[in-house]
Amino acid sequence: MSDLVVIFRTPSDVEARVVRGLLEAHGVPSVVVSDLPQAIFPFSVSGLSDVRISVNAADAEEAKGIIDSHRTELRNGRVVRLRDEFEELQRAIGYRFRDRGLVEHAMTHASRANEDVTGGVRDNESMEFLGDAVLGFVVADALFRELPDSSEGEKSKLKATLVSAATLARQAERLRLGDHLLLGRGEEKTGGRRKQALLADGYEALIAAIYLDGGIEHVQAFILREFAPLLAAARARGAAGDDYKSALQELVQAREQPLPEYRVAGSAGPDHDKRFDVEVMLGGEPLARGSGATKKEAEQEAARAALEILRSRIGS
Repeated sequence: MSDLVVIFRTPSDVEARVVRGLLEAHGVPSVVVSDLPQAIFPFSVSGLSDVRISVNAADAEEAKGIIDSHRTELRNGRVVRLRDEFEELQRAIGYRFRDRGLVEHAMTHASRANEDVTGGVRDNESMEFLGDAVLGFVVADALFRELPDSSEGEKSKLKATLVSAATLARQAERLRLGDHLLLGRGEEKTGGRRKQALLADGYEALIAAIYLDGGIEHVQAFILREFAPLLAAARARGAAGDDYKSALQELVQAREQPLPEYRVAGSAGPDHDKRFDVEVMLGGEPLARGSGATKKEAEQEAARAALEILRSRIGS
């Protein structure tokens, strides 16, 4: 190339690859230059790098037009530019990314990456792995400090519930995370934005993105803010607070009602990602349902929902 013109700048290596792929898909060759040498990790260092995309001077206007016209339509019908796509999510989580490419990476499901012909889009599976580890550490640290008199086994049970897929999916739903997932056409058509497993995975990837962008201090603040009600409930109930089945049994026994019964109402998904639906019965009548990656988890979810129903009846 000769007479190169810089037509796009970003601190995000991920965003630069996406934009370059967009240009090349329209037949416009480009060159990417960064201030930093290639690192061992596929992430730019936020605030320290400036990634520039240049094209031949003759292609500059066309390239700018392609970038300016590129839009992403969200589920509510609002159309936004690439760089502003996650503004609503950032407001919801109370954190602003210096490297917005990280949050895009975190929201990219494998189905979307597999459909990308440029090879410049990575899925969020590695970020899920990192987010799971970061979440586990922060929650374990919080339980260690909040429940100093509880046994190791009791804290382990609480931690397992707090970081379970069901809990993470509920947290993701509260943030409307499904609206921001980048899915392939197949997942989009089959309701991927509402799938519990995808929501939980996206939530873990989001935690990883915050950690990579802002460090442990920022991600710890986010997790503690998000989990504050759950941690408070754990403190109030003690170590048995996560055992909704036992709590439900104690409640119905106190009211001299028959013991609850659980039955599998159905299951869906492949063997490696199966979801179970369980119904809890009281006096032979269905009271509530729950879902989970295991029958035990689904039973706990059903018991939790049943407890809410019964306690609301008591309070009314």
